[in-house]
Amino acid sequence: MFEPFPDKYVWNLSVGIALAVGGQIGEVDAACRPLRDLPAGSEHDATQAFFRSWCSVADNLVELAQEDEKHQRRRSAGHKYHRAAVYYQTAERMQAHGYGPRKVVYGKTLDCFARYLELTEQPAERVEIPYGDTGLPGILTLPRGARGESGPVPCVLFFNGLDSTKEQIYGTGTPDELRRRGIATLVVDTPGAGEALRLRGLTATPDTERWAAACIDYLATRPEVDDDMVGMLAWSLGGYYGPRATAFEPRIRFGVAWGSNYDWGQVQLRRLENQGARPVPHYWDHVQWVWGCKDLDEFLELAPKITLRGVVDRIKVPFLVVHGSGDRQIPVHYAHDLYDDLVNSPKRALKIFTEREGGIEHCSVDNIPVVRDYICDWIGETVAELTAARP
Repeated sequence: MFEPFPDKYVWNLSVGIALAVGGQIGEVDAACRPLRDLPAGSEHDATQAFFRSWCSVADNLVELAQEDEKHQRRRSAGHKYHRAAVYYQTAERMQAHGYGPRKVVYGKTLDCFARYLELTEQPAERVEIPYGDTGLPGILTLPRGARGESGPVPCVLFFNGLDSTKEQIYGTGTPDELRRRGIATLVVDTPGAGEALRLRGLTATPDTERWAAACIDYLATRPEVDDDMVGMLAWSLGGYYGPRATAFEPRIRFGVAWGSNYDWGQVQLRRLENQGARPVPHYWDHVQWVWGCKDLDEFLELAPKITLRGVVDRIKVPFLVVHGSGDRQIPVHYAHDLYDDLVNSPKRALKIFTEREGGIEHCSVDNIPVVRDYICDWIGETVAELTAARP
């Protein structure tokens, strides 16, 4: 993983994510350079300096995009808006819950990303998935000409993790790669993440099959989608969310865990003892916010329920587990544990990425394309097999 900040895993992870979801190295360098020689101070002060530097790069891109729009250079403007959204989001996700400017910048993220979709004519649309008395925001990507002569198309649900968003997932290129294989993708800000958490106050729950059921119910209203061929892909904490949903929602036909969060609750207890590889600053405040807990004690009481132990043998569909050999957040043995428990899957597969291939870090942030393409190939092959086996 590219690590411009010695001994700052949290910052380096943010840099890696920005590069992996659409950032450009020169602009990322411009955001990082002012931060390399910060005077000694508190983590809070340093994190706010990080916020200002990344927002400055994003603000400049917005100005340049607006100049492009004045000259009717729509696609050029759209790509700049996309990168601005990446940098705003990089700045926002590093801040403490309740930090005033955070909400304003998150709004800029959504605005810039919407302009990107429109101006570059992406094959994607923002959608609302009914959920309780509110809804889950998502991005639906359809193959061009979906429901043409070949009829409705298969679809993959893509759930995010503890602090990722639908915009970041879209930026990995995964929906586009699946689209080119004739498969739709519904990327969702699930409860506890992205817009669902920030603007709607929806917090995470262990029974993620409820989220999946709402998404499949929505897909059943879309004539372009074959709701009898829906799969599940999820990364990071989604490595719990996705397998759990696949185990309890019978309409999911196949699943992929991009990073095996087999026993996330146990990982939290270990993290409490060792504050090293945290994915975001202000970590414990963040997880309490995500899970809707009033204090750390309440969260620690909930955490043991966030496990796949005793669950995975319920999965009776094809399932792929991918994991990085150098993941500094989730031990690689959890990938083996998840795979070993898939005793009733008719097609189980385990792929551990090594230094030879790349993609060894958490969620392959050091080389997302190589892992993304492997996953998309497996999904394409599995969909073809399941389709051929239909009566």
